[in-house]
Amino acid sequence: MKRFLLIIMLFCITLISAQEFSMDLVKNMTPRNIGPGGMSGRVTAIDVVTNSPDVMYVGTASGGLWKSTSGGIKWAPIFEKELTASIGAVEIQQSNPSVIWVGTGEGNPRNSLNGGYGVYKSLDGGKTWMAMGLEKTRHIHRIIVDPTNPDVVYVGAIGSPWGEHPERGVFKTTDGGKTWKNILFANNKTGVADLIMDPTNPNKLIAALWEHKRDP
Repeated sequence: MKRFLLIIMLFCITLISAQEFSMDLVKNMTPRNIGPGGMSGRVTAIDVVTNSPDVMYVGTASGGLWKSTSGGIKWAPIFEKELTASIGAVEIQQSNPSVIWVGTGEGNPRNSLNGGYGVYKSLDGGKTWMAMGLEKTRHIHRIIVDPTNPDVVYVGAIGSPWGEHPERGVFKTTDGGKTWKNILFANNKTGVADLIMDPTNPNKLIAALWEHKRDP
């Protein structure tokens, strides 16, 4: 054990000496909190309108969804009348930024977390919301909109952390959320820990699956 610790210490010393960092580079930099200050819980998801980066959406673990149109100077809650205030994923349709997708249920399987009730969709930048199904997934960690066809949307559901159930995996819609098909399923214990799309090929997706269970 002592020999192992000595090796780790030598390795760290080597890294420090090999990559010297001058504090002069950051001595005049100060962190700035851009909020939202009134939210509750952890920030779980962020997305920004790429053609107008002052417009951003922040999802929280138990405080709903917040929107800023001033680059983070001012924030407003825009997800206050729905069945849950727990947000796991937020995705802007960049070809039409008025369309916002939200997956409810925090995607971090802690021993204390709020559950979700499926996927919601807004057509007016968050002023109103429509429930789009997948209520039994409980916790949604990722949403991806196909940049070449906005009717194609993928949802990565990690599922309930407390027990087994089949509503997990990757779900796909080709009609804008009217119907969903489970296109990747491992077992009743395994959900989606992450999901990404190749930016050069929307038909290529990579999913990370995680078999897990939390006890109270």
